[in-house]
Amino acid sequence: MNFEITSHLCGNRLAQWRNLIGASALVADRCAERTLLVFDDDKLIATGGRDGCILKLIAVDKDHRGEDLTASVLTELRRDAFAEGYSHLFLYTKPENRYMFESLFFYPVVESESVLVMENKQNGIAQFLDTLPEPPVHGEVGAIVMNCNPFTLGHRYLIERAAAECQRVFVFVLSEEKSEFSAADRLEMVKRGTADIPNVTVLSSGPYLISSATFPSYFLKDRDRARGAACEVDIEIFIRHLAPRLSITRRYVGTEPLSDLTAEYNAALKEKLPRAGIEVREIERLSEHDAPISASLVRELIKKRDVDALSRLVPLTTLEYLQQRKYI
Repeated sequence: MNFEITSHLCGNRLAQWRNLIGASALVADRCAERTLLVFDDDKLIATGGRDGCILKLIAVDKDHRGEDLTASVLTELRRDAFAEGYSHLFLYTKPENRYMFESLFFYPVVESESVLVMENKQNGIAQFLDTLPEPPVHGEVGAIVMNCNPFTLGHRYLIERAAAECQRVFVFVLSEEKSEFSAADRLEMVKRGTADIPNVTVLSSGPYLISSATFPSYFLKDRDRARGAACEVDIEIFIRHLAPRLSITRRYVGTEPLSDLTAEYNAALKEKLPRAGIEVREIERLSEHDAPISASLVRELIKKRDVDALSRLVPLTTLEYLQQRKYI
C-alpha cells in the first residue's frame, strides 16, 4: 500500500476519489483542505480528509473492508494534523459508527438524531467546562453566541438589552478561523466594546460551538436536512453542556431578515430550548436608515476606508481597534 497526502486533487486522482466517496454513500461539495489517499498499486482503496482540526470524508473501498484501513487512515491524518499544530481533533459521523470510532480512541461529545460528534481527547469537553467562570447563585443568566466579524453597534445593542434584563450575561465569541477577522481580533473587539457593562462576561466559544462554516454535512445527502442537523448539534451541545454549567436561563438572539440559515437556526432555538427550561428572547435588530446593521456592510466600508460611515455602525472601541491594527 502507498499513502499520499495532498492539498490539491486533480485529474485521475480526483476522479478516483469522487468514485470512492460516492460508492461510500458520502456527498462532498468540495475536497478537504488536506486529503489522504491510500493506493493498492494504482487503485484507490481508502481516503480521509482534514479541514483544520476536523477529520472528515473517511471512506474505504468495499473490497478492502475488514483490513483495518480506517485505523490506518486515522493514524496518518493524526500525524499530518499534529505536524501542523493540531492536537485536539474532532470527527463527525453517523451515530451507528460510534463503536467503530470509539475503538480507535475517539470519544463522544454529543449526539443528535443523525449526527455524532466525537473528539480524540477523553473528557475534553469536561476540561473545557472547567475553564469557565462560576455562575451567579441566583437571578436570570443570559447567553449570547456571536461571531462579531467585526463587532458592531448591532451586537452591542443586543448585549445591552440582555444585560438590562439579567444578573449576568455570558457572551460567547466563536473561535473558528473562518472569518475575515481572526478569532483573537473578534474576541478583543467584543471585550473592549463591552468593558463598561459590569455584568457581561465575554468568553471564547472554544471548539464546542459549531457554526455553519465548519459543520461537515458530507454524510447527509439531503442538503436541507444537513442544515437542520448543523443546528441540532450546536443546540444539543448548548443544552447538555454549556447551559447547565453556567446556570443559563435565557438565550438572546437578534431577528434575522438577511440570512435564511440564521433565521432557521433561531427557529430551532425557539423550538428546542424551552423544552430544556431555557427561554429564548428574540430582539429586533438595530437599524441605521431603516436597514439592519450588518457586519457584512461594515466589512465593505472597511475596504473603502470610509471612517465617517463606519463611525455610525460600530462602537468607538471597534473603530479605534481597526485603526490601531491598520485595517483602516
